[in-house]
Amino acid sequence: MPVPDQHPTEDIASAALEPIDSDVDLHPGGLSRRGHGDTTLLTAIAAGGAFGASVRYMIGQTWPTAAGTFPISTLAINVLGCALIGVLMVLITDVWSTQRLLRPFLGTGVLGGFTTFSTYTVDIQRLVAGAHAGTALLYLTLTPIGALLAVWATATTTRRLVNWRIE
Repeated sequence: MPVPDQHPTEDIASAALEPIDSDVDLHPGGLSRRGHGDTTLLTAIAAGGAFGASVRYMIGQTWPTAAGTFPISTLAINVLGCALIGVLMVLITDVWSTQRLLRPFLGTGVLGGFTTFSTYTVDIQRLVAGAHAGTALLYLTLTPIGALLAVWATATTTRRLVNWRIE
């Protein structure tokens, strides 16, 4: 019997289970139907994205990066955003699973608008063009490592805290 947040795959014989994404409509013709739910979902994502991007912009204006220097504010934004995504994903899946618009608003919207991997690539391009290849390589390496470690550490810690609270 499938776990409530899982469904059988198309291949019934395999009886393998795959996680269900709560934001995906699994009803027949679900992707081709357009209705009120799509507008609500898009509005939640757009509102969250506007907020997250505005916060990122304010941080960038408060702590600007001088040309040729290490882009610490962009690194901090991306690592912090990934850390918050780790916390959010655990809370969404383990605690607040019935809130349909919370993940699109906070995850895709706020944190998607807050994190800025496009600025990360432009920063690298500018550092290389300005003959700061060593700084660019350090930044190129630290950002994905820091982001992945942040997600892992906060998701692991949050899951332990949630499970400890339940026990």
